[in-house]
Amino acid sequence: FSSFRFDIYRKVPKDLTQPTYTGAIISVCCCLFILFLFLSELTGFIATEIVNELYVDDPDKDSGGKIEVNLNISLPNLHCELVGLDIQDEMGRHEVGHIDNSMKIPLNNGDGCRFEGHFSINKVPGNFHVSTHSATAQPQNPDMTHIIHKLSFGDKLQVQNVHGAFNALEGADKLSSNPLASHDYILKIVPTVYEDMSGKQRYSYQYTVANKEYVAYSHTGRIIPAIWFRYDLSPITVKYTERRQPLYRFITSICAIIGGTFTVAGILDSCIFTASEAWKKIQLGKMQ
Repeated sequence: FSSFRFDIYRKVPKDLTQPTYTGAIISVCCCLFILFLFLSELTGFIATEIVNELYVDDPDKDSGGKIEVNLNISLPNLHCELVGLDIQDEMGRHEVGHIDNSMKIPLNNGDGCRFEGHFSINKVPGNFHVSTHSATAQPQNPDMTHIIHKLSFGDKLQVQNVHGAFNALEGADKLSSNPLASHDYILKIVPTVYEDMSGKQRYSYQYTVANKEYVAYSHTGRIIPAIWFRYDLSPITVKYTERRQPLYRFITSICAIIGGTFTVAGILDSCIFTASEAWKKIQLGKMQ
């Protein structure tokens, strides 16, 4: 009895091996192929992948039932003293002329206005609208043509591999619309969670939008136009999670690449060698 009997990697004596040019070429190609696959696997192992899932939940329970809103809109034909922001919702909030964390920048030598505001809304259906309702004196013909530069909700996500409608109204241009028309933007807000490799979560919101414009009338005459953003929240939450390929899977792939490549190369080399030997025998007339 000898422990050498347990060696499953038996060694072939050097005097029984035969090097060939074909074997050398296949060996070099085999090594280059293994190197290419190894680098490809290494790149995939180092890079992070983003997995998304859907579930029903309110993700940001520490927000106090609030959603942060960032609005940036230009009205090139309406004076700044006439522009105001109003907020309403189903919890009874009705705020006319919201001014906290907002700024008005004159445009076109004071004939127009750029409104920038950062405010919060409740997590219930409602609306906020840009209008002249808070002005001390209402203009005869307010021009509500506008360009929306930004409308976003929650934290800003600057992640390259996440493509979503976080600022779906960016660049919306209504300068060619009827100046006396109201504009309705119907928003469906979808809560979105992004979790990075460290486990830190950021809460943002995507949204879909549909819009219409119209000139509204009542029994007293034409209704003062406004730019309405009517929103509702989806119960479905989208979660993006950063993940990296486990080390054991990377090692398994490398072993499979090396073993599989050498096995296939060995079979190919054996076939070529056998065929060449048979051809030599045919040429020498040794095969009947």
